[in-house]
Amino acid sequence: MSVYIIAEAGVNHNGSLELALQLCDAAKESGVNAIKFQTWKTEKIVGRQTATADYQARNIGDEEQSQFDMLKELELSQADFKIIQDYCNKIGIDFLSTPDEEDSLRFLVNELHLPLIKIGSGEITNIHYLRQIGACGLPVILSTGMSTLAQVAAAYDILMEAGTPEITLLHCTTNYPCPMKEVNLRAMKTLKEAFKCQVGYSDHTLGIEIPVAAVAMGAQVIEKHFTLDSNMPGPDHKASLEPSELKKMVTEIRNVEKALGDGIKRPNHSEIEIAKVVQKSIIAKRPIKKGEVFTENNLTIKRIGNGLSASAWDYVIGLCADTDYCEDEPIRIQTL
Repeated sequence: MSVYIIAEAGVNHNGSLELALQLCDAAKESGVNAIKFQTWKTEKIVGRQTATADYQARNIGDEEQSQFDMLKELELSQADFKIIQDYCNKIGIDFLSTPDEEDSLRFLVNELHLPLIKIGSGEITNIHYLRQIGACGLPVILSTGMSTLAQVAAAYDILMEAGTPEITLLHCTTNYPCPMKEVNLRAMKTLKEAFKCQVGYSDHTLGIEIPVAAVAMGAQVIEKHFTLDSNMPGPDHKASLEPSELKKMVTEIRNVEKALGDGIKRPNHSEIEIAKVVQKSIIAKRPIKKGEVFTENNLTIKRIGNGLSASAWDYVIGLCADTDYCEDEPIRIQTL
């Protein structure tokens, strides 16, 4: 199964439908499988005086702005999302969006008919909401930033008991940008071993090497923030890839997929021909007379492009030559 790559547009449209559609074009051009947004009604997810996170205040350059005001400026309408989904269908890219509250969940599931639900890390302890998501009966991709293994297990069980048919767990570190020392990619394997489910990685590091490494370690889903311009104003742009970088990430992931292979140790077709020239054969070190015993004194091993494999050395030593041999002539044994 090919790695499913999600280009996380998130809020990098800055509240503009026009920018959102441009992000769809950039994602399609990069070769990802899906573009993902976030759908919410600000009044239903945050208090009016709630402060922004440190990284948000730092990236927007305003420590005084509330989280409510920031999110209200970034909010797209349900009508906008209908247009975005139609456009994604037109250009041939999967449309996804994370519902951040109950009204948006019902809208995405009942009106836009999303094929799966992506849950952000912030909801992993939201038991009531997880039950509502599970009741939709759709596959779920769950990011696991900020959580312990026990918290992941509790969320996993709640979703499954509520009716979720299949869960993909994404290892994630909720920090923007995430420093390398906080990535802990091996935790993805811990999730795989603990839950025996499909796993992946939601990346917030700068650059592309960590999601590529995650694929080499078995990630089946990759999610990565991207933007049209990392210098644009907004909370997530600085930790996002630009289109050319996203395209490069996709290329490298697909190359790693090919390189992983099927795990069976055997020579490739191209190696079989090369082996004829590179692997060595048993030949006469000097002229050998018929009836002479083969020994280390009259045999040697060289590359000659054909002949009896060097692996037969122990069998040949001690046999008698059944014909004369010139120097460098390959040895022939009738029973081999």
